[in-house]
Amino acid sequence: MRNKLPITTHILFLRDTEILLLRRFNTGYEDGSYSVVAGHVDAGESVTQAAVREIMEEAGVTVNLKNLEIVHIMNRKSNDERVDFFMTVRQWTGEIVNAEPNKCDDLSWHPIANLPGNTIPYVRHAIECFQNGILYSEFGWDKSK
Repeated sequence: MRNKLPITTHILFLRDTEILLLRRFNTGYEDGSYSVVAGHVDAGESVTQAAVREIMEEAGVTVNLKNLEIVHIMNRKSNDERVDFFMTVRQWTGEIVNAEPNKCDDLSWHPIANLPGNTIPYVRHAIECFQNGILYSEFGWDKSK
């Protein structure tokens, strides 16, 4: 049987030695935990097109596709199986704002070397992989099988 995995995009906004994190709020998933700007890839759009859309929806800024760099891919298993694309962005147009205050109660810069303790584990793992130059990982799979 073929698998139809959800595909998600996660954007690591970087500024000097800091990363932009958002604290999830009122979403029903990992509320109170930090993540990055992220979302599902919709039918008919590419991973980078989804990233540009999610960036505008969540952070209120515009990013040119050429300023996105895919730095990590994760095959993740939680309640379901999915493929996550993590990309960096260091240039954008506009002022970053919390464009979804109904889903995020904090959008702020944090030292990438000292992430908050309540960072979502798979997001923390992906950030660490990025820092170590690891392009691919698997997360949440039972390694004993």
